[in-house]
Amino acid sequence: MPAGTNDIDERLDAFVAACRQHGVKATHQRREIYRELARTVEHPDVQTVYRRVRRRVPSVSLDTVYRTLRLLDDKGIVCRVACQDACARFDAATERHPHFSCVKCGALLDVCSDELNALPVPASATALGTVTSVHVVFQGVCVACRNGRQRGR
Repeated sequence: MPAGTNDIDERLDAFVAACRQHGVKATHQRREIYRELARTVEHPDVQTVYRRVRRRVPSVSLDTVYRTLRLLDDKGIVCRVACQDACARFDAATERHPHFSCVKCGALLDVCSDELNALPVPASATALGTVTSVHVVFQGVCVACRNGRQRGR
């Protein structure tokens, strides 16, 4: 379910604060790019973010969206979500949480699971190096596709 207006405003305030903390200017275009991520649960790819932001900010370039998402991911302000296709997908929710990926339509959906979120990183992983993030992705066929109402991207 998309975030409400108050939720988006709160997330934008937190975004501006996070930018300030990381020494990143919260420009109008960057705020609009973040707003697009914050208002949806779809985990859009760069092209989708670009198309949607361009409706509100016609002067934004695809390169700006790419560079902004890369910068925000590098600073931990947004999260690049692993998925089976080669296309990067992004999420404004940076707290640890699993995802469900539909192998038919490509939908990428949040999974709520306190148990999975609380799982410790195994010693066998930390023995290999410093773990900076953990991604759990369930793959299958979403309810819409299973019921013949494929969502599409």
